Amino acid sequence: MASFDFSALSPDLIIDGLESAGFSVDSGLLALNSYENRVYQFHDDNLVKYVTKFYRPQRWQLAQIYEEHDFSFELAEQELPIVAPLKINGQSLFEHQGYHFAVFPCRGGRIFEVDNLDQLEWMGRFIARIHSVSSQKEFHHRPSFNSDELLLQARESILASNYVPKSLITPFYTILDQVITVATEQYLPAQHMQQIRLHGDCHAGNILWRDEGPHFVDLDDCRTGPAIQDLWMMLSGDRQQQLLQLDTLLMGYEEFFTFENDQLLLIESLRTMRVVNYMAWLCKRWHDPAFPQNFPWFNTEKYWEQQILMLKEQMSALQQPALSLNNF
Repeated sequence: MASFDFSALSPDLIIDGLESAGFSVDSGLLALNSYENRVYQFHDDNLVKYVTKFYRPQRWQLAQIYEEHDFSFELAEQELPIVAPLKINGQSLFEHQGYHFAVFPCRGGRIFEVDNLDQLEWMGRFIARIHSVSSQKEFHHRPSFNSDELLLQARESILASNYVPKSLITPFYTILDQVITVATEQYLPAQHMQQIRLHGDCHAGNILWRDEGPHFVDLDDCRTGPAIQDLWMMLSGDRQQQLLQLDTLLMGYEEFFTFENDQLLLIESLRTMRVVNYMAWLCKRWHDPAFPQNFPWFNTEKYWEQQILMLKEQMSALQQPALSLNNF
C-alpha cells in the first residue's frame, strides 16, 4: 500500500503512471497549490495542458472517489462549468504502484472576487443550478456534514496528537468543549432540513472566473448536507456587509432553486465544524514532510494561543442572533 504521506511519490513515478494511462508527458511537472492530494500541471507533445491529481492514499475509499467523478460527469452533462476528469477507454481513475490518480483538462481563470456583488449574484445562480441537479440523486458512499465527525472526532484527533502545549491544555480544551457543545446543539435542526449533494468546499480558491463566468475546479470534498454549506463561505466583513452579500447571493440562487431560510440558523455551527476540523487536519497531517514546510506557524505555542482566542470569538458568534433577511 502506498505511503499516506506521499514519501514514495517521485516525479519519475508520476510520469510513469501518466504514461501507463496513455498520456505523454513532454514537459516538467509544475506542482500546484494542494496539500491534501498532490496536483501537477504538465503538457503533452502537442502542447495540450493537463492537470493530474494523485489522491492521498488511505483517505477515501475507491467507491467514494468514483462518486466524486460521477458527480462531476453528471454536472458536466447538464452543461454546468465543472472541470470533470478525463475518461480514457471509459476509465477516469487510474492506479500506479499503489497510487490512484485522475487527469483533468487544464482550465485557467481569475480569482473569484468575494466583494463583487455582480459576481456574487452570478455565483448564486451557478450554485443553485448545481443544487437543482444534485438534489435529484443521493450519495451512497460519500460522508455527510455531521457534528460527530467534524467536531467530536476532530477533538479526539487534536487530543491524540499531544500537540497542545501543557500550559495551554486547560484553557484550550475548556473553550473547545464549550464551542463544540453549543455548535452541536445549533446543528440539530439540520436533520429536519433538506439534505443534498454539495460541492462541500465552496471557497474562492476553488472558483475560477473567466469572461463567460465561474467554474469549479475541485469536488474532492463533496458531501451530503444542507444547501447553506455551499453559500456561507462567500460571506465576509461585518454583519451588514454579510447581509447585503447574502441577499445578493440568494437573489440569484432562487432563480433556479428554492432556499430554506431556516438554514441560515446553521451558518455558525457549520463554520465551527470547519475551524475545528481544520485544526484536527493539521494535527493528523503534521508527520507529512510537506506540512512543516508549508505551515511553519503550526505546532507553536503562539499558534495554540491564537486558536484559544479564535474559539472565544467563535463562541461569541454562536451566541449572536442568526443572520436574517427579514430585518435587512
